[in-house]
Amino acid sequence: MDSTDAHLLRLLVEDSRRTNASLAAELGIAQSTCLARLNALKQRGIIRRFTVDVEPASLGSALQALIFVRIRPGARHLMADFGHSMRQAPGVAQVFFLGGDEDFVLHVSLRDAQDVRDFVVEHLSAHPAVTNTRTSLVFEHLRGSEPWARPGAVRAAAREAPRA
Repeated sequence: MDSTDAHLLRLLVEDSRRTNASLAAELGIAQSTCLARLNALKQRGIIRRFTVDVEPASLGSALQALIFVRIRPGARHLMADFGHSMRQAPGVAQVFFLGGDEDFVLHVSLRDAQDVRDFVVEHLSAHPAVTNTRTSLVFEHLRGSEPWARPGAVRAAAREAPRA
C-alpha cells in the first residue's frame, strides 16, 4: 500500500459515499486509476465493507458504556458462545475478545443508567460463565485518523527518503 492508497483510505473513512470522480480529483489521478486502486483494496481485503455510522443518541440510546467482563476459570469452554450471544444482545454495538485481565469488552449504547444496570443484571450477572464485570461510561468517542498506520512508519519513511 503506497501513500496514494493511504490517502484514498482516509478520504473513504471520512465519507465512503464519495463519487469516484471526486476521489480521483482529490487524489490527482485519473478516474480509471482511482477505480482500479479501490477495487484492488477491496480484492486484497483491506477494505472489507462499506457501512453506515449511526448516531445512537438520535435513536434514543444516549448513554454509551464499556463493560469489561471476566469469565470464570472453569467456564473457559463457554467463551466462544458467550461472545456470540453478546453480539445478539440488545444495545451491544461491539464485542471485543481480549488478552489480559479481562476476557471481553462490550461496547453498549443504551438509553440511560437504568438500562445499563438492567443489561448487566439480565445479560451478565445472570450468565453462568461470568465471574466479574466492570463498567465505564463513555463521555466522548474519538476515532483515529489512520488506524491502519504502523507506529514508526513515518520515521522509517524518512530514513528511506533520498537525501539532498
